[in-house]
Amino acid sequence: MAYRVEFSDRASRDTEALYLEKNAAESSAASRWYNGLENAVNALATHSHRCPIAPESRRLRRALRHLLYGNTPHIYRVIYEIDEPAQTVWVITIRHGARRTAKRSDVPSS
Repeated sequence: MAYRVEFSDRASRDTEALYLEKNAAESSAASRWYNGLENAVNALATHSHRCPIAPESRRLRRALRHLLYGNTPHIYRVIYEIDEPAQTVWVITIRHGARRTAKRSDVPSS
């Protein structure tokens, strides 16, 4: 079953910041990395349940999942939520894997 993949405002800002941070417009290696991230996120449309429950899920009382992308030590977490009735995967935020777990203010209300 295919889902729509939608980005929260925060996730959109996160992807834009990563594009600039990685200098993807000027570097072919950075561009490949960024395109790979986009492809991994877009693959959630057909494989949304493949990723594990995010550690924040219990504390925030929401069914959040996280996709890990990249290689150590440059792993990024794509935190998302699946809205079954709307057939939508909501990408909530994209953050470096070494950052603390997301807190309530990092995750917009559903």
